[in-house]
Amino acid sequence: MKITYLGHASLAIEVTGKNIIVDPFISANELASHIDVNALKADYILITHAHGDHILDVETIAKNNPNAVIVSNAEIAGHYEAKGFNSHPMNHGGSWNFDFGTVKYVNAIHSSSFPDGSYGGQPGGFVISANNKNVYIAGDTALTQDMKLIPLRTKLDLAVLPIGSNFTMDVEDAAIAAEFLQVNKVLGYHFDTFGYIKIHHETSKERFANHNKQLILLEIGSSIEI
Repeated sequence: MKITYLGHASLAIEVTGKNIIVDPFISANELASHIDVNALKADYILITHAHGDHILDVETIAKNNPNAVIVSNAEIAGHYEAKGFNSHPMNHGGSWNFDFGTVKYVNAIHSSSFPDGSYGGQPGGFVISANNKNVYIAGDTALTQDMKLIPLRTKLDLAVLPIGSNFTMDVEDAAIAAEFLQVNKVLGYHFDTFGYIKIHHETSKERFANHNKQLILLEIGSSIEI
């Protein structure tokens, strides 16, 4: 499984010959100006919640990839279905076997509304199991005891956690989350995009090291393989 960081909370995942885009917010992110949204390939677009900094480029990518399936909670999936896009609705605790692997929609503590203020359902995260690897993508969330439920079913190889604070948990809470999740490697995201969520990179890595965990901070456009 190859995971490419597209900036903010946006990811591109390649696994079993399929391309997955998560929470695309690229075209308005100055830090990601070298990423060409129109060049992105997508068989699936996963959306954790409806905020503009997670859905901005969904329609562009879906139009460029007309067979792409938008996977999210029932309200978000229905929103895009009504616009003529392919969608797959989910809700908390449910999972589905896609052609690349299994996706489970899990709890997150946050808010969720579309940029026009309309209801975006309840926020969530995804546990993706594919090609004998398991990845948890938390979305925007506070630290929550519900994270302890994930390793009861799934041994994670990687957790992708927000670390920017203000709108989500901070670095210290994310390190505790890694303990709850029983995972040693964390890919940090949702940081540095704008003033509220800027972090000190080396200090953040040291805080994880104090918990005997590894915090991975990728340059935008860079990838890791798991």
